[in-house]
Amino acid sequence: MFRRFLPPLPTTPDSTDAPAPRGAAGETATVRRIVARLEAMPPERARLVASAAYTLARAANADLDISDEETAAIERELQAHDHLDEPTAVLVTQMAKLQAKTVGGTEDYVVTREFKALASEMERLDVLRACFAISAANGSISAEETAVLNQIARELDIEDAALNAIRADYHEQLSSVQRIREVTGDR
Repeated sequence: MFRRFLPPLPTTPDSTDAPAPRGAAGETATVRRIVARLEAMPPERARLVASAAYTLARAANADLDISDEETAAIERELQAHDHLDEPTAVLVTQMAKLQAKTVGGTEDYVVTREFKALASEMERLDVLRACFAISAANGSISAEETAVLNQIARELDIEDAALNAIRADYHEQLSSVQRIREVTGDR
């Protein structure tokens, strides 16, 4: 998903592949390395990562609950194509989730607008696709999630034809379609 706009992170002298020592001091050292990597990003790239991650968390929080499956999906999207390593993706995901849960409605439009300003059309489409994947992570996209996905698409200036093409890929995960199939016995 992020392959087009997030080059792999450069290896820095203090970012070793060796596992951090266990215990409180080791965990602190790991967190410090992650924070250092985020701070080492060029500011525009860091803003792009942060705004994309928040937009993904916003989609996950559409039903006011971010499930373990949705959390894992956000982490996978942030790690896609070696754009963020696993510890960094986990930290960024947790930060984005916290923000989406605590400041949600007041920041949604502002952050999505910032992402739109930083991203190309292809990058905006990739994030919308990722939002659909995250919403479908538990097997069903609810009406609340569909409404938020539509809102995100509008805020990103995604054309209706492109939105419909992405939605078609997730047709069977739409809760409305699943309910109709259940009622009609058409599975």
